[in-house]
Amino acid sequence: MEALAIYPPEYWKALFDERVGKTVWPYGSGVWSKKEWVLPGIPDEDIVSMFEGNSNLFWADRYGRENLGMKDLWVKQCGNSHTGSFKDLGMTALVSQVNHMRRQGKPLAAVGCASTGDTSAALSAYAAAAGIPSIVFLPADKISLAQLVQPIANGSLVMSIDTDFDGCMRLIREVTAELPIYLANSLNSLRLEGQKTAAIEILQQFDWQVPDYVIIPGGNLGNVYAFFKGFKMCKDLGLVDKLPRMVVAQAANANPLYRAYKNGFENFEAIKAEPTFASAIQIGDPVSIDRAIYALKETNGLVEEATEEELMDAAAEADLTGMFNCPHTGVALAALKKLRANQTIGPDDRTVVISTAHGLKFAQSKVAYHSGEIENIVGKYANPPVLVKEDFGAVMDVLKERLEKQ
Repeated sequence: MEALAIYPPEYWKALFDERVGKTVWPYGSGVWSKKEWVLPGIPDEDIVSMFEGNSNLFWADRYGRENLGMKDLWVKQCGNSHTGSFKDLGMTALVSQVNHMRRQGKPLAAVGCASTGDTSAALSAYAAAAGIPSIVFLPADKISLAQLVQPIANGSLVMSIDTDFDGCMRLIREVTAELPIYLANSLNSLRLEGQKTAAIEILQQFDWQVPDYVIIPGGNLGNVYAFFKGFKMCKDLGLVDKLPRMVVAQAANANPLYRAYKNGFENFEAIKAEPTFASAIQIGDPVSIDRAIYALKETNGLVEEATEEELMDAAAEADLTGMFNCPHTGVALAALKKLRANQTIGPDDRTVVISTAHGLKFAQSKVAYHSGEIENIVGKYANPPVLVKEDFGAVMDVLKERLEKQ
């Protein structure tokens, strides 16, 4: 930080702004456009990038106005990335460093991770691009088909293990302690160095104006600290003058941080996470718990939870205004609805919801919601296809009925 502080804020703003969207290697990447703040010493030729980041900041105008009475609601579409999730931002930094070490002759045979889906997809893709063997531990039958097929397609050794994420995490830590396999989970701070650039990018997209609230789905909680670190670096180096208030949204079926928050962070207890449609955050013993609590305390932050029905309804309701949300974004939107209902977040507060993955990775759960196949969930916003026989009159009857409702 001392070395970075040699340069004034205006220098960094101009440098970052000048690189956006360019094809000059590797600075067109949303991560590597901030190379000096991520991995300043790595040679450009060792970087493994797919020009990740630069994801759009979606102005949720209609959804905000009609459903929440808000005029300044934004959704950061981190899922609009190479493998369809924010995990690309951290993985480009980590795999680049592994690539650099291997080229220096370090005896690293492979890179490995435990995953609830998205981490394995990102690791597999970036490792394949670099020609580095990858190994992923996945909890059997607990991730979507799209998430499972990504590491398979990219050539990873995929181990489907009869346990949950926390069990996979314990195993990969034991394995990487015994074998020359590099650990790629967010225990590794390199991941957070890449992921923090999404926070810097948000400030850049707002012309260096700080939003009032940032709402992040929380599972293993590395991303919570990564966003905090990005915002904090910008403040400490003078690019902005304050921090946003951070909100962590958890699924009620996997809510250890929420429980700790409710008791004032007096003590934290790991739990056995129950199944949730927000499968990437189905984690009962998050590895970044201490860092997340620190970030929340530093930003006067909040934690909220969402039931399965609340998160699926919130995602579907927002989809009806043009979005296409993953269940984890549904958790964040459901949390936002609660914070608006109790007036914690005001109608004029600039609020950014972090969308962590592309909705197409969770098409199965969306189909189940709209077809009414989910037990104990009514599907308030379900919109199933209407079966109509090949007959002009029958088609007209359906159209008239629908148009009259509108």
